[in-house]
Amino acid sequence: MGGDRAPDIVVEGLSLSLKRHPAVRFILFGQAAQLEPLLDRYPDVRAAAEVRDAVGVIGSGERPSIALRSGRNSSMRRAIDVVARGEAAGVVSAGNTGALMAMAKHVLKTLPGVDRPAIAAMFPTMRGQSVILDLGANVECDADNLAQFAVMGEVFARKVIGLEKPSVGILNVGQEHLKGNMAVKKAAAILQDCDLSISFHGFVEGDDIGAGTVDVYVTDGFTGNIALKTAEGTARLYTHILGSALRFNWRSRLGALLIAPALRKMRSRVDPRSYDGAIFLGLNGVCVKSHGGTDAVGFANAMKVAVELIADRVNEGIKEDFCRLYAGRAVGPELALG
Repeated sequence: MGGDRAPDIVVEGLSLSLKRHPAVRFILFGQAAQLEPLLDRYPDVRAAAEVRDAVGVIGSGERPSIALRSGRNSSMRRAIDVVARGEAAGVVSAGNTGALMAMAKHVLKTLPGVDRPAIAAMFPTMRGQSVILDLGANVECDADNLAQFAVMGEVFARKVIGLEKPSVGILNVGQEHLKGNMAVKKAAAILQDCDLSISFHGFVEGDDIGAGTVDVYVTDGFTGNIALKTAEGTARLYTHILGSALRFNWRSRLGALLIAPALRKMRSRVDPRSYDGAIFLGLNGVCVKSHGGTDAVGFANAMKVAVELIADRVNEGIKEDFCRLYAGRAVGPELALG
């Protein structure tokens, strides 16, 4: 029931998702009175889905702490609960991000060795696409948090994107090893000295994100969220400027017709719906957040991300790498790792 246009775009998105993944089955949590008429319009979804009536809905402006205390019977909480019980392999929601993170962390817990989960997403770059994390779950991070994000991001890039040896960089105010705060310097030292075969590039700057200098960008949630919103705003700005220029007079409108195929290709390349599906990495279960303002195409892409996380056993890969990350360190969550 979460999202600006839910539940309509959710059901339509599942119909699109079934074309890609016909074997996937769904449990839909929401108000049955709204869902049943929608399923009549999408018989393919009805055949692949079970509806469980959930009256409660978490609002977009609801504080995570309040949602955690009072949202036990909400569609969001009940969807997370079935993942914890093993009835479902993952959960996808377009609802309140803070509430989803708070509930998922409370119910699913974190993987052994992970102090904090991180929000990760894919970015288009000049070289293809890269992963960036954290995008807002953790405003303040220490060196261990950043090192853990690096491990989780590297596993994701290797298993889901299919990169044989993804390169990892820590976002900083400069590439020189003397620059930055103590957290990024210590995180770099951890990654350089650990037993993992991570291809650690070193420090990268903000303009390296669009250039695709590395495959995985690591930062704290404060910086990552600002970088994400800045990139989205810049894309909208240039789209507006380009549109205004092409509509300026009859000559520019004629030119727009001539370059229309190239414009469509560019739009497809940077379409945010193609990158929908932020991943909550580090949880003991798959949880994917679709953009609240997305449409059916975007939600279907978020579903695709969830299916790939499950099929590629990303969480199992993170567990394996965390064992090696802390091997031989005097201080580390060895007890949690067993």
